[in-house]
Amino acid sequence: MQEIVMPLNNQGMALLCLLVPLLPLAGFIINGLGNRTIPKGLVSFIGCSTVLASFLITAYIFLDFTANGSRAYTVDFYDWISVGSMQIGFSFLIDQLTLFMMLMVTGIGFFIHLYSAGYMSHDENFGKFFSFINLFMFSMLLLVMGSNYVMMFVGWEGVGLCSYLLIGFWNKNTNYNNAAKKAFVMNRIGDLGFLLGIFLIFMTFGSVSYPQVFAEAAGYTGGIDSTVMIAITLLLFVGAMGKSAQLPLFTWLPDAMAGPTPVSALIHAATMVTAGIYMVVRSNVLYALAPTTMEIIAIVGVATAVLAATIGLAQNDIKKVLAYSTVSQLGYMFLALGVMAFSSSLFHVLTHAFFKALLFLGAGSVIHAMSNEQDIRSMGGLRKYLPITFVTFLIGTLAIAGIPPFAGFFSKDELLAHVWEYNKVLWALGMLASFMTSFYMFRLVFLTFFGTFRGTVEQKSHLHESPISMTLPLIVLAILSTVGGFLGIPAVFGENSHVLQNYLAPIYTYARVANAAAVEPLHLDHATEWMLMGLSVGVAVIAAIIAYVMYVSKKTVPATEGTKLAPLHNLVYHKYYIDELYNAIIVRPIMWLSGVFHRVLDVVVVDGIVNSFGRLTMLSGRTLRFAQSGAIGFYLLVMVCSIVLILFLNFFIG
Repeated sequence: MQEIVMPLNNQGMALLCLLVPLLPLAGFIINGLGNRTIPKGLVSFIGCSTVLASFLITAYIFLDFTANGSRAYTVDFYDWISVGSMQIGFSFLIDQLTLFMMLMVTGIGFFIHLYSAGYMSHDENFGKFFSFINLFMFSMLLLVMGSNYVMMFVGWEGVGLCSYLLIGFWNKNTNYNNAAKKAFVMNRIGDLGFLLGIFLIFMTFGSVSYPQVFAEAAGYTGGIDSTVMIAITLLLFVGAMGKSAQLPLFTWLPDAMAGPTPVSALIHAATMVTAGIYMVVRSNVLYALAPTTMEIIAIVGVATAVLAATIGLAQNDIKKVLAYSTVSQLGYMFLALGVMAFSSSLFHVLTHAFFKALLFLGAGSVIHAMSNEQDIRSMGGLRKYLPITFVTFLIGTLAIAGIPPFAGFFSKDELLAHVWEYNKVLWALGMLASFMTSFYMFRLVFLTFFGTFRGTVEQKSHLHESPISMTLPLIVLAILSTVGGFLGIPAVFGENSHVLQNYLAPIYTYARVANAAAVEPLHLDHATEWMLMGLSVGVAVIAAIIAYVMYVSKKTVPATEGTKLAPLHNLVYHKYYIDELYNAIIVRPIMWLSGVFHRVLDVVVVDGIVNSFGRLTMLSGRTLRFAQSGAIGFYLLVMVCSIVLILFLNFFIG
């Protein structure tokens, strides 16, 4: 079929594209080398300005892209890997999806960097922190800008490394180190599947370049749901399960709260966890050829959304509540992907980036005021002391709960409408997760900001609003969480009113060729749309009212540590003992097996062989030392005998 991606011949634009990821990389190098020597003000200026510059350049590239007909193009720099028929270039693909992700990553990333300047101002490793988050930005930009799966994988591994460095940033705490190792190992499990998927893509299509692979896939003759396409898409999805925290590889993400709060916002809102959704949407033509895989993705997504939401009901750590809400919202996004609502999934990625960054940074403001206290049972009444934090946090809560006109309403309503059209059971489960989301988020708001203060006298004496470097990002993100949803106005309010869906339409060209039924718009009548919107809002409002009655009217406070809980409450509070289950069936058997290998293979076999050579050398040395008698006559006799032996052998054998 006709090529829809052309190489770029404009060197100036190519340089601008290269600068987008290189500027954060420069910040990483400068701040890393100058840790503890460069003044903190200069460190934060370098860290923030490099990301801001990347955002401004991206905005310019976006405007140039739209002004020139929105035609996708590649930016080729050099041949990176050339082995036989494998030709992998270091190049970028600039299209609607790339620019969408670049704007989101750099835009949200900048505000998180700005917030970090105030939040981390008292940390002794201020320079190292900014160095790491700049490297995080570079890795994520490389992931979304690369024009082939190998470059995506390099960025994929880069964000995995950065998450390890930042989750364990306060590395003097053993628990934080364990959380970092857990995230690293669980992501490696998913990455193995992703890597195998890339190998299979190359074996099937002879390339890993997006334009070539997708063009070949559009004309794939193996048919829909072939074994090869199911295998490729499932392996790629395994990678997405690890990176985007889906069942069963989700337990690392709540533990990632060990890192500083800006790290939590960066991981949960704009970078790492969105990588899995981006990868599936980027590979939409492959998934269009594997409807069976899509059904699996939908089931895993809705199961993750419901399970994580139930766990969020019983958490008392302010960041843990938000962490499980992220896992649940990611489940929504994969549910949308599973019903082939790719644009709806990306719409929720965007609105989620707005309100989840806002919520995490708001939580950081609370923690900052509470002298690092994170237990909501020790809070209460904070709206009087932190008015800006309270208002912005409330806006984020209204957005995630799906209350109109806030951003989350539009994206979640559209997502669930697609699910309704696909499968009513999945829709009902999605609504259940929505109800629980609204309840535990308003529970969090009421326990934190309403009622009377339940902390210590010393904590109360230190309560104060955060500095402008922290509150300004909160205000901007609150505005985005309020108006961001208008990028996707439902069809019931006017045809062709969905700006984002219209903008992203060209990236599904190959998918429509491969499977015309893969990417279809909603076919709901207006009455059904109104009904679904009403049910969605009604469920959210009812959950909020129940939370208000329980935690404001009745002043219910969660049980303290050591209090005996009801069996179901105890099960949910301990997160269904999933970590304990993994330890019992995976970690402990591996540790036991490692011990056996150490005692048998390492100590007995390997050490035995090596030590045997050592003992043989010592024994031969002790034996041959008797030949060193010091008698010259003996030496002459040995020399003569040796010469005679050599001559004898040479005469008879040579």
